[in-house]
This record gives sequence, structure tokens and C-alpha cells, in this order.
Amino acid sequence: MTQADTTPAPDTRNRVGFISLGCPKALVDSERILTQLRVEGYEVASSYENADTVIVNTCGFITPAVEESLAAIGEALDATGKVIVTGCLGERPEKIRERHPKVAAITGSEAVDDVMAHVRELLPLTQNPFTGLLPIAAAGMRPGVSPIPAPEREHTRHGDVFAPSVKLTPRHYAYLKIAEGCNHTCAFCIIPKLRGKQVSRDAGAVLYEAFRLAAGGTKELIVISQDTSAYGVDIRYRESEFQGEQVRAHLTDLASYLGEMGVWVRMHYVYPYPHVEKVVELMGQGKILPYLDVPLQHASPRLLKLMRRPGAGKQLDTIRRWRELCPEITIRSTFIVGFPGETEVEFQELLTFLEEARLDRVGAFAYSDVDEADAAALPGHVPEEVKAERLERFMAVAQRISAEKLAEKVGRTLDIIIDELNDDADDKPGTRLIGRTKGDAPGIDGQVYLYAGDFVGQVRVGDIVQARIEDSDEYDLFGEVLARPEWKPNVPQLGHFKH
Repeated sequence: MTQADTTPAPDTRNRVGFISLGCPKALVDSERILTQLRVEGYEVASSYENADTVIVNTCGFITPAVEESLAAIGEALDATGKVIVTGCLGERPEKIRERHPKVAAITGSEAVDDVMAHVRELLPLTQNPFTGLLPIAAAGMRPGVSPIPAPEREHTRHGDVFAPSVKLTPRHYAYLKIAEGCNHTCAFCIIPKLRGKQVSRDAGAVLYEAFRLAAGGTKELIVISQDTSAYGVDIRYRESEFQGEQVRAHLTDLASYLGEMGVWVRMHYVYPYPHVEKVVELMGQGKILPYLDVPLQHASPRLLKLMRRPGAGKQLDTIRRWRELCPEITIRSTFIVGFPGETEVEFQELLTFLEEARLDRVGAFAYSDVDEADAAALPGHVPEEVKAERLERFMAVAQRISAEKLAEKVGRTLDIIIDELNDDADDKPGTRLIGRTKGDAPGIDGQVYLYAGDFVGQVRVGDIVQARIEDSDEYDLFGEVLARPEWKPNVPQLGHFKH
């Protein structure tokens, strides 16, 4: 007779919910945390009902983002009672505790080790030493190094902790973060206070991550940081190894190497420094996408100085020069309307600039105070109703220019990357596709709505097709697929990702 096994069943309460808020840079931080959760054996819950604790990666850039983060924390607390807060707002724990004193733990941005230490404390795993993937670690310790405590946060918060293997974007595009932090002291921004001074990654580490992504089927790499143009300044453009060569940590060198991988390479958050011309030359040569996201913020030299922004009074000359080097370039920018002290004359100056620059993609928001930002103490705050009226006028001009520029694309054949299928009730299944041109970044720019035509059932999400543009409106294009060329990067593909 066999004696019954009285060994207690292992604790299976190891399901972690995750809420990711804020910009693409925060999204990469979320990917790193989710990667480590998976490595250590935690399950990621898809709903509050299935979660034993919830991690909220917050944004703290502007007041509406802070309120959104605080609301998400409250919702998660009501649902589970156990919440770990991380991200930008986590750098201001007093603000979180004031509203939500019952949160289990608070960490700042890029604090993967700290987050994981709190997860292990709240949800210790019962690991099998014969089947577990990692050595067992005590609560609060990093797996594999117990009983040595986790390193100080400043040693790991920036640079190359590790490249994430869990992606929160579709397989065909990914954000490639090349640096963290910022050296600017813009009057309206507290990012340097939240994320610290700029710390760049070595070029070799960035390129190996890009290589892995391309090998795994990623067709578009979106290069991000707080100030992409300043990449490498803090590490004096030091060299590092990539495939047997030494590569400088400089934006032009990095862009050149990325451009050899055979994927779409898109540049975001580029300040208009002189050396950006070299990057635009690469665009003109077809090495990287002819697209720049440049946060100009305003056109009035006086306001730009108040904002402490670089390049005051030189934007138009810079834009003209970029277009000479690459006539196909798409320029995207964001602006602040109603900054303290903005007069009607200066707002008209901004509208005039918009008419002359004819930017392809434009976003804007009305100024709002941010705690600890220097702009909050400036005199001459613009009334809310005036800010709203100016924003409406600004966007009307931007919309008209966008419609005019998109109309110029009608009749052309363009490369389109497919993001999703849109089978409306009146469409035959698989005939309607939604994608983007080389001049459209995901989530912020326009879209292209396509009929598959002769390629019904053949086009999949992630494909790059050629399409004839037949119509346009203020922000989007419409057309039909003409061809579905085979795509192959200039890196060896992992077998199960080959098409």
C-alpha cells in the first residue's frame, strides 16, 4: 500500500498584472520588467481578476499624465490591494503616498532590480531546484547572486542592464532606446529631475540589440531617447565592439550601421544640432527612413529663450537645409501654445512659422503647470480660455497644411507597412488593411487604409507592400495594394521567423 503524499502543493499565487503608461521610453522600461518577470517564472495576468499584485509604470511629465497615473494606481489598488509603483512619478513618492498611502512599494524609473525585489517579497516563488530556470534567491535578492544584495540603483538604472525579450509592440516594429536621461534644463520640463542626466548606451550594445530584433522579424526600428542628437556626448563618443569592429557612440555612426541591417530605421526626439545634417544625408541616400521627429516647441525667439530651448530663431534655415539634402524628408514636431507670457503677436509669429515651414506632421498642447518646473513661476500666465482658443486656431492651420501635403501623394506608389486588418461589416474578409508610409510613426501620425485588390488573403500584419494612393483627407491616405515584395533583412534570420 502506497502512503499518500502529504507534501503541500506549491504556492501558485505568482500572477502579476502590469499597467504601462507614458511615452515609448517608458514602454521599453516596461518591456525590461516584463522580461525579468518571465525569466524568474512569474505569470503576467491579463486582468485584475487574475492578478495577485499589479505593477504600474507611471508617467509624471505633465499634470494630466500625473492624474492619469494616480487614477490607474487607485484602480489597481481597489482591484487587488497590492500595487508596486515604478516609473517617472515614482521619483516623487510623497505625491503618490499622499493620494494612495496603501501602495506596497514605490520605485523610480529604470529600476528593474528594485521592482523585482518587491515582487519577490510580495509573491515569493516556490521553486523546484531540478526544473527551475534560475537559482533560488532569498526575498529582496537577485536570483543567482544571493546572498549578495542587488547593486545600488545608480549603477544599473541607465545604460545596458539588458535588452528586453518581451515586447509590448507588434513583432514587426520595436523601440530602440539608445540613452536615458537629459542634460537640458527646459523651463517647462522636469525630466532631468525624474530621470537624471543623460547616460548613453555603448554603440555595440545598441547594434547587437538591433541585430537580434531584425533577426527575429522586426522590420522597423524606432530610435528613441530624451535627446537623440546628444547620443554619446556623455561618454565622449567612446568606441565599443560590434561584429569585430570598433564603433563610435555617435548618432551618425550608429545610424550608418543601423542602415546596413535592411530594416526601416526611424529617428525620434532629434534636436536640430548641426551634425544632424549628416544623418539627413543618410536619409537622402536611402540608408534610413526620411523622417525626423523634432520637438521645436515654438517659433518666437523670446519665448524659446524663456523656455531655454536650443536653436532659437534658426529653425526655418535648418528645415530648408534638411529639405535640400533630402527632398523626401518628413518632419514631425510638437509645439506648446499659451506658454507664460505668450502674447497674441508671438502666437501669430508661431502661425506664420507654421505656414512657412509647412511641417508634415504637427502636434500641439496647451501649456499646463508642472510641479517643480521653473515655468510655473514665470509671470504672465495665459488664461485657460485664451489657451484653448489659440490651440484651436493652431490646429486648424496644421490640419489644412497636412491635408494639402497628403493630397500631393495621390497618384503615387508608396511602400506601406501593415499594422492591422480592418474587416468592416461592408468589406469582404481580409480586403481592408491599415498601415503606414515611411513618413508615419506608429501611434502618433496618420494611417493608410488599403484594399488588398488582387492580394486578398495574401497580406499579413507586418508585411511591407507597395500601394497606389487614390485619395486623402486631413490626416490619412487611401489606396490599393499593387505588389507584395519579399522582405529580407541584411542579417541572418531566425528559422521560425522566415517568411
